[in-house]
Amino acid sequence: MPVKDCKTEQLIKETAKRIFLTEGNMFATTQDIADAAGVNRTLLHYYFRSRDVLFNMVFKEALTELRERLHEVLGSQLAFKQKIDNLVSVFYDELIKFPYLETFIALQLNQEPAKYEELFTGLPGGKERLKNFLKEIQREMDNGHIAEMKPINFFINLFALMAYPFVARPIYLKMFDLTDAAYNKLLTERKKSIVSMLFKN
Repeated sequence: MPVKDCKTEQLIKETAKRIFLTEGNMFATTQDIADAAGVNRTLLHYYFRSRDVLFNMVFKEALTELRERLHEVLGSQLAFKQKIDNLVSVFYDELIKFPYLETFIALQLNQEPAKYEELFTGLPGGKERLKNFLKEIQREMDNGHIAEMKPINFFINLFALMAYPFVARPIYLKMFDLTDAAYNKLLTERKKSIVSMLFKN
């Protein structure tokens, strides 16, 4: 049995991440990934027993990285508006790198919610951080900085404003005859407008 080469394993994983999450080819086969990585399919199966094993590893790593970065912002001591601005920036920076991650999240959670539940509930201190963030939202409402609503609805509105343009990306590219570069430019410009939509001034 050959000795595993970390560089080859990483190459296959990075290639799969690009195909799944950057190019959005969720139906890519192990042969597609092997060809793109410049390795044979037998070697790919040596490192990753199946397409599902490879997909799950890539998906979980990307989602975990995004979640950890978002929670880092949520737990920061920044002023609330600056915190929201940073949250939007982190989300967009990650999703512009991996524009189909949000689509994969929605698809996988609808199909197999129990399988990925720990990715959302298992972060140490995550629930406490979220609870404190909802309290911050309520204080901002009490101070008249944002519109009155249930804090959870503000949270949902925030993530809907951030996530939907990525989920609907293929539709908008066709609808407005946009290139990927042009759409990414729109998304970058949109970051500031999200914050202004959420705050009264």
